[in-house]
Amino acid sequence: MVERTQGLILRTRPLTETSLIIHWLTPDFGRIATVAKGARRAKSPFRGKLDLFYLADFSFSRSRRSELHTLSEVVLRETHSALREELAWLQDASYCAALVEQTTETETPLPTIFPLMTGLLNHLPKQPPQPQTIFAFELKLLHELGLKPDLAKSKLTPGAKRIVNALLASDWSAVSRLKLSEAQVTELRLFLHGFLIFHLDRIPKGRTVTL
Repeated sequence: MVERTQGLILRTRPLTETSLIIHWLTPDFGRIATVAKGARRAKSPFRGKLDLFYLADFSFSRSRRSELHTLSEVVLRETHSALREELAWLQDASYCAALVEQTTETETPLPTIFPLMTGLLNHLPKQPPQPQTIFAFELKLLHELGLKPDLAKSKLTPGAKRIVNALLASDWSAVSRLKLSEAQVTELRLFLHGFLIFHLDRIPKGRTVTL
């Protein structure tokens, strides 16, 4: 059975000398994995279309025996090439992608998390790396997962609580304009670290690098 959707590549890894496993984030099917047979060959029709954070329309044949499906066709829409101009942007994007992978189930539609991730990727190259970008993504993702922090029960200072509410309510452009003091950055970094550990048991290693 051939199915079609749009997806963002979260991760790739070799399967054989000629094939790749592609991990996608899609709005319709959530996170799915496909095998791109022959993708590593020089004359493969997939050549140049499968890399980290590429956005594409694609079709796949669903497997009846496993969650690894067969990639059929890829129409590339966006490479997010600007991310590769600054290591910190790639590190931010990679941490957020790892957080999405850790907190979501495979084969489960993610109609709100997909635009959250694609919106982040479009936003990152538009300004220098900022800690509030990571805080905003974490908070918005937690909200979509039904894990929004209860600020009334937290020990955050009033100023930090206002920042949290602004990060949740703001679009990416407004997030970048927020002014956080060094004390607020430290306070939110530690608060969200503890909150994520409590609810998720662990945090992707990339968070330390991004903050």
